[in-house]
Amino acid sequence: MTDPLTDLSEFHDELRTVARGLLGRSGHDRSVDWESISTSGWLGLEVASEFDGADGTFAEVAVLLREVGRAAARGPYPAVAALSVGALELLERDSERDRLLRDTASGCTVPMFVLGGESTGRTPFHLEIAASGETLRGVAPFVLDVPGADRLLVPAREPDGTIVVVDLDPSTPGLVVTAQPVVDATRSFGTVLAEGVAVPSESVWRFRDDSRQAMQRLHDRAAVAVACDSLGSSEAMLDATVAYAGMREQFGRKIGSFQAVKHACADMLVQVTVARTLVDAAVRSLVSGDPEATTAASMAKAYSCAAAVDIAGKAMQLHGGMGYTWESGIHVYLKRATLNRSLFGSPALHRAYLAQRYRSAS
Repeated sequence: MTDPLTDLSEFHDELRTVARGLLGRSGHDRSVDWESISTSGWLGLEVASEFDGADGTFAEVAVLLREVGRAAARGPYPAVAALSVGALELLERDSERDRLLRDTASGCTVPMFVLGGESTGRTPFHLEIAASGETLRGVAPFVLDVPGADRLLVPAREPDGTIVVVDLDPSTPGLVVTAQPVVDATRSFGTVLAEGVAVPSESVWRFRDDSRQAMQRLHDRAAVAVACDSLGSSEAMLDATVAYAGMREQFGRKIGSFQAVKHACADMLVQVTVARTLVDAAVRSLVSGDPEATTAASMAKAYSCAAAVDIAGKAMQLHGGMGYTWESGIHVYLKRATLNRSLFGSPALHRAYLAQRYRSAS
């Protein structure tokens, strides 16, 4: 059987080249101009053409997520493309949902799907039904890029256990968004608190299919998105280290000629290659709707994010004293990789899931 992603490899290479050029123009704080992203069509890659999208798949989004990680770029693109667009595509069609999807694809609106970075499958929000109507309660910490959102898509559990999505304006009374500082200066996080928020019936949107399966798919997308980011970060650190080893001289020789440096770089290359294989497999599983997509996502997340921390640490050591300076920029990647390792499930948590999965299968 022909692999559709292989058939698109040339297009993905072109997309990667364009993305690398655009992200390379980011400023000192690594911010990328939102208008440039919007006009480049990145936000609509996975959106249907009837909503002004490109009729693509998550495979194209994954290419860009990897390049965002390579550049350690700052901005809401990963959260919007991986979670918000993914959630909107899974919801039942409705005039308001369709309008939001079209506005998201064009970059006019920046919605955020409220999935806490510490989330492991639990839905922390719930809807209470009273004579006066429905109210929303709950709290989610470490929600990626939520401080800059102009719309919130909050997954909430109804009394019968069905999970729905509540569309809210961040300024809604009773809804509080508080920024949370983290060590990684290239990302922003916030806590979303709902204390008896009045929810009109038209703001409650339902998934087309089973709500639990839909939420699991979104958790898988979040895990794979972070794995893509970590893979891109690892590739950047490997390239930078090899280039430095081929230029830096010590004792009258390029340090890249020393056996210890060669072995360290070879180890980094092996880790990057394994991570790339696992991430590609996870993306294929998500695109094809494979029932084992959660397993593939956990494998990619566990390995890629752990490897990225190790690779950034080796890069810092192999750069010698320069690696510990602010000017080298390696600290940016090390902090980002460290945060990625914990975001949407630690390697230990995903490995525990995989162990239980294979124990049950046997």
